[in-house]
Amino acid sequence: MNVAEAVGAVLASLGVRAAFGVVGSGNFHVTNSLVEHGVRYVAARHEGGAATMADAYARMSGTVAVLSVHQGPGLTNALTGITEAAKSRTPLIVLAPEATAPRSNFRIDQAALASAVGAHGARVSSAETVVDDTVMAFLAALLGRRTVLLNLPLDVQAEVLPDEVAHAVQELRAGRGRGHQEAASRLAATPWGLTFPSDQDPGEEPAAPASPSEAVGRLGELLAAAERPVFVAGRGARGARHELEDLAGRVGALLATSAVMRGLFRGSHWDLDVSGGFSSPLTAELIREADVIVAWGCSLTMWTTRHGRLIGPDTKVVQVDLDPDAIGANRPADLGVVGDVRETARAVHAALGASGDFPDSDDAVSRGYRSPELAERIAREARWRDVPYDDRSGNGRIDPRTLSIELDDLLPEERLVAVDSGNYMGYPAMFLSVPDEGSFCFTQAFQSIGLGLASAIGAGLARPDRLPVAALGDGGALMSVAELETLVRLGIPMVVVVYDDEAYGAEVHHFGPDGFPLETVTFAPVDIAEIARGFGCEAVTVRQTGDLVGVAEWLKGPRDRPLVVHAKVTADHASWWLEEAFRGH
Repeated sequence: MNVAEAVGAVLASLGVRAAFGVVGSGNFHVTNSLVEHGVRYVAARHEGGAATMADAYARMSGTVAVLSVHQGPGLTNALTGITEAAKSRTPLIVLAPEATAPRSNFRIDQAALASAVGAHGARVSSAETVVDDTVMAFLAALLGRRTVLLNLPLDVQAEVLPDEVAHAVQELRAGRGRGHQEAASRLAATPWGLTFPSDQDPGEEPAAPASPSEAVGRLGELLAAAERPVFVAGRGARGARHELEDLAGRVGALLATSAVMRGLFRGSHWDLDVSGGFSSPLTAELIREADVIVAWGCSLTMWTTRHGRLIGPDTKVVQVDLDPDAIGANRPADLGVVGDVRETARAVHAALGASGDFPDSDDAVSRGYRSPELAERIAREARWRDVPYDDRSGNGRIDPRTLSIELDDLLPEERLVAVDSGNYMGYPAMFLSVPDEGSFCFTQAFQSIGLGLASAIGAGLARPDRLPVAALGDGGALMSVAELETLVRLGIPMVVVVYDDEAYGAEVHHFGPDGFPLETVTFAPVDIAEIARGFGCEAVTVRQTGDLVGVAEWLKGPRDRPLVVHAKVTADHASWWLEEAFRGH
C-alpha cells in the first residue's frame, strides 16, 4: 500500500461517505482508494462545482465530506467553492495533490492559498506519518468545524508504507485501531485544532465573556426582566429547536433565524421567519422593538441586523456561541455566553424554573412579547407571500413574486431549496417555504453567483427523501451550466428554476438609477430551456402563470429527468432586500 491509497483507506475508516471532484493524474490513486473502500464518488464537470457540491453535502448530511482535485489548476478552479465552505465553517477535507518539483508548471504555494481563503492547511509528510496526518486533518474538520486543505505531495503519495503503518491502516479499517482516539487527545492540545478565525478588527476590544455559571445566571436575569424578548437562531443552533422553544415559551420570546437557519421554527405560532434583509415588514417591526435579543449561535452580521438597524438603541444584546471570537465580532454584545446552544438553553430554562417566577405552562400566549392579538398578526402578516403587492406581470414577463408564490403552491411540502446569489435571490429564499432547517441550503458566506446549481446537487444527494429545488439567476445558471450534465447523469429528480432578467440584475439596479451605462451587465435573450433540453433535461418556459402547467405535469411523474423552469421575469424594479442593502452602504 502506498501513501495515496492509505489516505483514502483511512478517510473511509473514519466515516467519510461521499467525495466529489474532477480526477487528474495527481488525485487518480487517492480517489480510486476512496471508492475501493466504500466511499461514494461523484464526478463533477468543473472543480468549482465539485467544491460546492461537497460543501452542500456536508451541510445537509451533518458529516465530513471530501473534495478531490488535481494539483495546481484543479485547486485554483475550486477556490471559490472552498472559500464559501471555509467562511461557512463547513467540515470539509480538500485532497490537494501538491507539485513540489521546483520547475513544475503545476507548482504553486498551496499552503498560502489555504491561508488566504480561511481554510486550514495541513500536509501528509511521509509514509511513516500518513495515518496520524490524515486522522488529524479529519478531526480538525469534524471537531473544529473547519475546511481543511490536506496537501498530498506527489513524491510522498508514491511512497510505500512500512509494514507497521500498513498494519495500522488495516486495524483502522477493521475498527480496532487506537490512532483515532490518540489523535483526538492530541487535538485538544493542538493550537489550530479547536480555534476559529475571528472576524474582529485588529485592535478592537472583544466582548468579555462571563464564566459559564455566571453567564447563565445573568442571561436568566435579563430574560426574566424582559418585556419583549426575541431569539435569533443561527447556524450554531442546529438541532436545538426543542430547547429554544421551551425557553422561549417560558419567557414569552418571539422566534427568528438567520437566513442560513431558515425553517428551524417552522410551524410555531411565534415564528417570525428570517431576521435581516429578508425580513417581512412585520418581522422587522417586532425585532426592532425588542428590549432583549438573544443570538443563539448567530454572529449578527450586517445582513442579519440590516446594518444594525434592527437593533434598537436601548436593546440588550446577548450572544451565545461555542466560539469566543464570534462574540462581539460584528457588533457589541452586552453579554457573551461561551457554550453550546442546546446546553445553555437547558441551563437557563432550569434556572428560571428553580426561581419559581416562571413555571412551565401550556399557555404561553400571554407572557413576555406574546399575546393572542400578536399571534393573529404573525399568522396573517409574517410571511412575505401574505404582504400585498402590485403584480407587475405583463408583456411576456412574470413578476418573480407571483412566480414564486405559484411554485410554492405547486411543489410538494417535502422539498429542499438551494438558492444562488443575485438580485433575484430573496424571492425563492422567502416565498418558497421549507419544512425545517435541514431543507434550506444557503451558500452566501462569500456572496458568489454560480454556486446554486452545484449546491442543490450536493444537498439533493445528502437528502434523497426530499425534492431538491435549485433557484438560480440567469447569470449564475449560465456560469454553472456544465453541471446540468452531472445532474442528468446522476438521475436526480430536481426542479431548476431560472429567474431570467437577461442581466446581472444587482448591478443594473445599483448603477442604473444614477445614469451609468449598463451595456456591460445586460445581455441578449438566451433560450435556457433549449440549452437544458440539450443536456437531457425536461424544460418549460414561463412567461405567465398559465405556463406553469408544465411544472404540474412534471410533478405528476415519473420525474425521470430533471426539470428546468426558464422563467422570463420582470426586470424593471430592484428586489426589496437589494434596495435595503444599497441603502445600508
